[in-house]
Amino acid sequence: MELSDIKGVGPKLLKSLNNLNINTIDDLLSYYPYRYEIFEPLNLTDDYNGERIAINATIESLPTVAFIKKNFNRLQFRAIHNNKIMQVVIFNRAFMKQHLTINKTITLVGKYDSKKNTFTCDDIKLTPITKKEIIPIYHINKNIKNNELRKIYESLFSNKLEVSKYIPDEYLEKYKFLDKLEALKKIHMPTNYNDIKSASLYLKYEELFLFLFKIAYMKKGNDNIYKTPKEFNDNDINEFISTLPFTLTDSQSDALNLILEDLKSNKKMNRLVLGDVGSGKTIVSFISMYASFLSGYQSVLMAPTEVLARQHYESALNYFKGFKMNIGLLVGSMTKKEKDIVKEKLKNKEIDILIGTHAIIEESVVFNKLGLVITDEQHRFGVKQREILKSKGEIPDALYMSATPIPRSYALTLYGDLDVSFITHKPGGRKEIATKIKKYTALKDVLTHVLEEIKNNHQVYVVASLIDDNEELDLKSVETLKEKFNIAFNNKIPIEILHGKLKQKEKDEVMTRFKNNETKILISTTVIEVGVDVKNATIMVIFDADRFGLATLHQLRGRVGRNSLESYCYLICDEEKERLKVLEESNDGFYISEKDLELRGEGDLFGIRQSGVKTFKIANLKTDLKIMMQAKKDTEEYINQENYKNNKYYTKIINELDSLN
Repeated sequence: MELSDIKGVGPKLLKSLNNLNINTIDDLLSYYPYRYEIFEPLNLTDDYNGERIAINATIESLPTVAFIKKNFNRLQFRAIHNNKIMQVVIFNRAFMKQHLTINKTITLVGKYDSKKNTFTCDDIKLTPITKKEIIPIYHINKNIKNNELRKIYESLFSNKLEVSKYIPDEYLEKYKFLDKLEALKKIHMPTNYNDIKSASLYLKYEELFLFLFKIAYMKKGNDNIYKTPKEFNDNDINEFISTLPFTLTDSQSDALNLILEDLKSNKKMNRLVLGDVGSGKTIVSFISMYASFLSGYQSVLMAPTEVLARQHYESALNYFKGFKMNIGLLVGSMTKKEKDIVKEKLKNKEIDILIGTHAIIEESVVFNKLGLVITDEQHRFGVKQREILKSKGEIPDALYMSATPIPRSYALTLYGDLDVSFITHKPGGRKEIATKIKKYTALKDVLTHVLEEIKNNHQVYVVASLIDDNEELDLKSVETLKEKFNIAFNNKIPIEILHGKLKQKEKDEVMTRFKNNETKILISTTVIEVGVDVKNATIMVIFDADRFGLATLHQLRGRVGRNSLESYCYLICDEEKERLKVLEESNDGFYISEKDLELRGEGDLFGIRQSGVKTFKIANLKTDLKIMMQAKKDTEEYINQENYKNNKYYTKIINELDSLN
């Protein structure tokens, strides 16, 4: 069955559904309401004065429309409720005028003001409600209304539907779940609160079960992949570590020891290193590559941007000088001739470590003996890109790095197909970043401090939430801030802007100039959130800070404080939000991620931009932890019984997962 087969879905509605990313019947079925409105027609009394209620009333006068300003109008008329005539007002509903005829009974939804004898509506239902109704509310756009979407579901469920069922029979019986089709009907067309509760439980459990099954299956597959153990002398590793200009923290040492054990093992390594910003993950990866080199293998490190790749390349040259290692760089901006020279050397094993961007996954890039694959900021790469890179070796060990600290319990569950190491301590010598919440009225003080730092030859990051101005949102954009900063500093300070609409080459050029201290102030969106290390930057100013999650703000703050200099972060917003005080209190990313989850749920923490972990359609990692932990236990039990191989609904899933290995 196609969407166009549903009664009432013509080309216009179909396009509106497609704009909501609803392209199939399955998409429609899993496009769940985000809340419900419960209406019960009441008899109006003073007890309900100022409360949002629903009442039935009969229209007593023809409505009039007044246009207050462009795109803003007021529709009003008189109506009778319980023999009482009142004034009814609703805004921006001029289009309803033709449907509101005298003596018609309707339902008014809104608030009654007894002093003014006025009922101000936020909704008017042309078909009156006669009993308690539960109305699902969906995320929609301007081309489709909630009532249109509800009618589509009514039409859909009048058909005979077949749906894929991912909860095995034994767990359906164990937990006395509804049938899936019944659960879907109740989530979209509930008749009472218990419908929502029982349907939600089924759908949340199924979503988490399926997600965790995939992880358990991949983990099982990883555990059965064997390779030749890498052989190296620990004394050689310790000798290299002794040449470093700093001492490894306990967290770094613990993570490194586990990696070295993995390399020596006959089982393929699949390890994720989760570290706070500035915790020193990169040096751990370099030591891992040195161990691979001692074993006679090549290593590759893939970074998401050219600036970051060049930064790693320069660091590697510095750390490995005197160790007779050949280090190569391969990035998009290199000439064809330069790339060809690198590729030839790589093929002839004249390069031991290759550092680069997406350019290294091109088919023409051939390794001689690839033994270790490292992806920095692993969530910035797609699964296919990572798999292409791994396929360039026979069975290379894989190490993933991420600077997105997330709560330990969630990391171990959500990244269950990988072995996870945590780097929680920052290297010695780095000072805590002093963080202050400032209102716009105190901006002059912040600008004075910015000028002082620039006079001391330091640099400044400024972050805006928008690229361009938006009339509907009173937020600062990078363009507006550049104008204001130029005015504030009389155009005497080199300022550049950076945002996602720039081409990668332009971004890299802007970042290179900032890194070389040619630019003093970099005004950016959150694209500077991860990776680049500009040790000379000492101030981070974040405008409209209340628009960001704590985890994002912490990532942004981590762009400064990369050395022993005093560093500062200013969070600018009109209203001092209580949650932002967490950042004033702590520089610990793992603590902050716990607080972010507690205050906001998983939306920001596990969003695509943050960590690449799938955001769930109905499950919520904050409120559904018990369901998730039970689903995890059940999937592990189920996969060990191998019953899944007989379940027709899992065949497609397994084939997809197998194609990745």
